[in-house]
Amino acid sequence: MSSLKAHRIDPEATLDQPQYAFFFCIMGAVSAIAFSTLGAAYGTAKSAIGISSMAVKHPELIMKSIIPVVMAGIIAIYGLVVSVLLTGSLIKMYPTYKGFLNLGAGLAVGLSGMAAGFAIGVVGDAGVRAAAQQPKLFVGLILILIFAEVLGLYGLIVAIYLFTK
Repeated sequence: MSSLKAHRIDPEATLDQPQYAFFFCIMGAVSAIAFSTLGAAYGTAKSAIGISSMAVKHPELIMKSIIPVVMAGIIAIYGLVVSVLLTGSLIKMYPTYKGFLNLGAGLAVGLSGMAAGFAIGVVGDAGVRAAAQQPKLFVGLILILIFAEVLGLYGLIVAIYLFTK
């Protein structure tokens, strides 16, 4: 059996396809899921603090105030999509250029998702408390949350663009 392995032709590493190049793609996938999930977790936790505080006096508004938590969860989905795309593109001999592009894609969606999650958390916390005291603020809260969510969407668009290069 060992003589068969000795005669098998394995592709050799070249300057353009070193043995470690796939590591950058893996780090891109890890960055995408880890950072975007961190942002989503922070956004969920921070918004939940505001919802819990608001629900003491206005328990009827809990379901209406759950929107920031849902929007924070969507941020994690962006990271998951890019992470799955990146890991699906792995091959044994990986070009360095593609590895660095995929690292950039993972960092783009991950870091923008983390920033969006932080923004959603801060806005969700203060916004649901304010909307409970003044219901006219609810539409403004939703608009601000949409603008915070779009920050993560921009990272997803850049990541997909980098992935397809």
